Amino acid sequence: MMTQAYYTGISGLKNSSYGIDIVSDNLANINTVGYRGDRYEFASLFEDVVSTTNNITSNTVGIGTRIQATPMTQTQGSLLLSERSTDMAILGDGWFGVENEGTPIYTRNGAFSFDRERDLVTEDGHYVLGTMGKNIDGEILTQSLAEVPLEDVKNQEKLRFPKTLNYPLEATTTAQFFGNIGTTAQLRTMSAEVIDPNGERNELKLEFSMIEPQTSPGTQWNVKATTQDRNDDTIIYDTQQGIVTFDGSGALISSTLSSIDNNGSAVSIDLGSGYAGVTAVANSTISASSSSDGMIGGELMGYDIDKNGEVIATFTNGMQSSVGKIAVYHFQNDQGLDRLSGTYFQPSANSGQPIFYKDSAGKNIIGTDITNFKLESSNIDMTYGLTELIILQRTYDANSKSVTTADEMIQKALNMDS
Repeated sequence: MMTQAYYTGISGLKNSSYGIDIVSDNLANINTVGYRGDRYEFASLFEDVVSTTNNITSNTVGIGTRIQATPMTQTQGSLLLSERSTDMAILGDGWFGVENEGTPIYTRNGAFSFDRERDLVTEDGHYVLGTMGKNIDGEILTQSLAEVPLEDVKNQEKLRFPKTLNYPLEATTTAQFFGNIGTTAQLRTMSAEVIDPNGERNELKLEFSMIEPQTSPGTQWNVKATTQDRNDDTIIYDTQQGIVTFDGSGALISSTLSSIDNNGSAVSIDLGSGYAGVTAVANSTISASSSSDGMIGGELMGYDIDKNGEVIATFTNGMQSSVGKIAVYHFQNDQGLDRLSGTYFQPSANSGQPIFYKDSAGKNIIGTDITNFKLESSNIDMTYGLTELIILQRTYDANSKSVTTADEMIQKALNMDS
């Protein structure tokens, strides 16, 4: 058994050395963005039977130790502030997916940027995976989206967002008017802002004048509609005339004013009906308001990422649209992932294949929150690592003492024979 003490001590030395290697690697990567540290787990080797007699207690002795596993540490790293909107951190469970030579691999490192082709990539040039909104044609936004549905795992693609993107103008098609013009013979005016096909903001002005003589019950009014330049009222695009009729209680009965040209596009004039719209109610406050559709064009100001992974394009006209979605993958057993190198991992039989979480309606969701202008630091605790190094060093010293003790005992035994 003295000879076995050599091998038991050596196994202890070997595995203590493994533990020191693991802790040292963790400490070396303490400033690596998105790094997930490893722990170590030791297990006993086989047992030798000391006696073959029947005993009511154990009659074996261990013959050393071995390293059983190096499980990944799952704690969240602290967040580091960044100056780039494309830098991201996952707040909770999940992994970013990136493409490595056509094969998806996974990381917690969200230090992303745009390459010369405007693809979202990692610092190593791997393409970040997600779902495009399919609402960009060249440099034109074709549709405004509040959310981009996350496609299935196998359908994720590299994300490419143009540096120049324009929000198309939408000429006004309808202008609605609201208010009370009363029942006295005074000129009443209302106006609305309307967008023409050139993206210019013009004014649609309505002037109400009471018809004389009046026919009871109710009131009748001439209405003159004019579209003109908002800054220069001498520039007139169109003028239309009509008659509006109200009943005795002031509710709108009819209007012959239907539409007007706005520098090349027709605008429908909606005065409402009944009490919903323009009224002529006696002894009531005179008021006027309007609303219209249409939108001036806008240029891209930048991209932002919200907590749901939506890539939001913001434009100079105040409009926003989602143009893509960052994918966040999940695994049944994160600790079963195989480390490729540094912060990159690949699935294994122990981890299972990547999946997306689903909401109650069965739609794919990222299942966590994302924040940008931040990065996740390594999840290494320096205090814990330094303490482990001290413990492993003492363990190494103790096992080396086992080897030297066995050597001394063997030398004494040999000397007894001489």
